[in-house]
Amino acid sequence: MSALLERRSVVARVLAGRRDLAVVGGLGAATYDIAAAGDHERNFYLWGAMGGAAMIGVGLALAQPGVPVLVITGDGEMLMGLGAFATIGAQCPGNLSLLVLDNGLYEETGAQQTHTALTTDLAAVARACGIADARVVTDDVALGGFAERVHRIGNAPSLAVAKIAPSSAPKVLPSRDGAWLRARMRGAFGYPAQ
Repeated sequence: MSALLERRSVVARVLAGRRDLAVVGGLGAATYDIAAAGDHERNFYLWGAMGGAAMIGVGLALAQPGVPVLVITGDGEMLMGLGAFATIGAQCPGNLSLLVLDNGLYEETGAQQTHTALTTDLAAVARACGIADARVVTDDVALGGFAERVHRIGNAPSLAVAKIAPSSAPKVLPSRDGAWLRARMRGAFGYPAQ
């Protein structure tokens, strides 16, 4: 296996050149990395819904079929929401991409090992659920191909499991005000904040 990728640079590379991409950030490090790459009105950060990022992303993708949607989350959160793969495979939104930052650890709660460090292959699980374009990313070339994909609408969803090193990058904390984040994203799509 290649050397492990650096988490924050993976997220920055995927978000580089961003135009109309909507991004849903999973708990903890994924959200900090998205914010470190630059806050944006089309960023929606989760603060207390472990396992929910992929389902929020598929809902957004189905509601906004003309907008590319990217979910960035960790392996621990994705393991808690594996059922999302089945829904994504069944609905097959071509505007949805998922980036799973896989360090094999529940880093936010003390670095306990996740199942991906042992036996679970999240890309294989996704493919078994109908997400044909599901890959493991271990180098910059593969990451570049995925980064290009997330900014456009395809015929089916795409998933990359990026194998990353554990990190102690400083936290970059965006707003924790859920009502404000929801209103901001609604406004970015031209809807009243309500």
